[in-house]
Amino acid sequence: MERIEWLNRIADVSAAQWNALLGDDHPFLRHEFLHALEASGSLRADLGWRTQHLLLWNGPQLVAAAPCYLKTNSHGEFVFDWSWADAWARAGRRYYPKLLCAVPYSPVTGPRLLMAADVDHVDLRSRLLNVMMQRCADEGWSGAHINFLPAGEDATADLDRLGWLARGDWQFHWHNAGYETFDDFLVALSAKKRKNIRQERRRFCDASWRIERLRGDAIDTTTLDDIYRFYSYTFQFKGNVPALTRGFFERLLQTMPQSVLAVVASYCGERIAAAFCLQSHDVLYGRYWGSSEEVPGLHFECCYYQGIEHCIELGLQRFEPGAQGEHKIARGFLPTRTYSRHYLVDPGFRAAIADYLQREAVHQQRYGEELMRHSPYRDAM
Repeated sequence: MERIEWLNRIADVSAAQWNALLGDDHPFLRHEFLHALEASGSLRADLGWRTQHLLLWNGPQLVAAAPCYLKTNSHGEFVFDWSWADAWARAGRRYYPKLLCAVPYSPVTGPRLLMAADVDHVDLRSRLLNVMMQRCADEGWSGAHINFLPAGEDATADLDRLGWLARGDWQFHWHNAGYETFDDFLVALSAKKRKNIRQERRRFCDASWRIERLRGDAIDTTTLDDIYRFYSYTFQFKGNVPALTRGFFERLLQTMPQSVLAVVASYCGERIAAAFCLQSHDVLYGRYWGSSEEVPGLHFECCYYQGIEHCIELGLQRFEPGAQGEHKIARGFLPTRTYSRHYLVDPGFRAAIADYLQREAVHQQRYGEELMRHSPYRDAM
């Protein structure tokens, strides 16, 4: 017998049952990662987050699930709908709360509608979508949003049939073309870009600098304190709230250390910056950066070049350093499409947003074509 369940904490389903749905090594969807966010106090109602995970059971078997949250704002999502909320408010209606299917504070593409391997995926996908839509209608929420879907999952016919609007954007990813060394990668670039990168890296070859790459089990308490201090300081310096707590990072080190990579920079024996990354079996994800001093080029060294070297050394196929940033193109990261889907309960509002998205898609296509004209690679010239 099928049973629908909405959970306000992921701890109410076992890690084994949830992780069995993933079918691939994706650290941000693992029970351990989502639980670390919740149990550490990093998801706060006053910052707009309330857990609402959707589960579908067939008797005792968990056959499908979706990581969901009830949002009272659009912070920490990286698919920007502030203008939609403003338009709906001007019409005298409430845009919030809304239902979000995504990973908090993580603009990383990955599966969102999780299903067991031995079930009818077409039927279950439609079932999950319909349950989300019905919940929004029943509760009076404005709609549901699924962010950073994989390309194949975004293109399924049931999303179109059920009225989920498609939206695209761009990120910048590095792809491993079988490089054996960082110099092999540089050879693939134009002479100007190759020269610029070597100049940016040169200062950190000085004996005063030490750049370390540490895997999770090599990160001790003192190092974790430094990482969190840099992260918090940088967020506050930029006028943002450092929502992730120290306990979040600590839990990741305890429960999934094999997925953690930290790049730590020291000058004259004193640590001054760090980048905190996660990785799967073939992808590196750059996530959280912080520094106590502004040093030209240090962000590029820790967040880009060290990550590229790590991927080459381990044979990882892709490096996703985070959202936005056209400056990444000059450093070997190429534009890559991202996808989201949006269901709005009110038919009139849905039609207006659909018209907006059609016009936005034309702009996004032209923008992507312009970005590719600035490729730093020689074979693209």
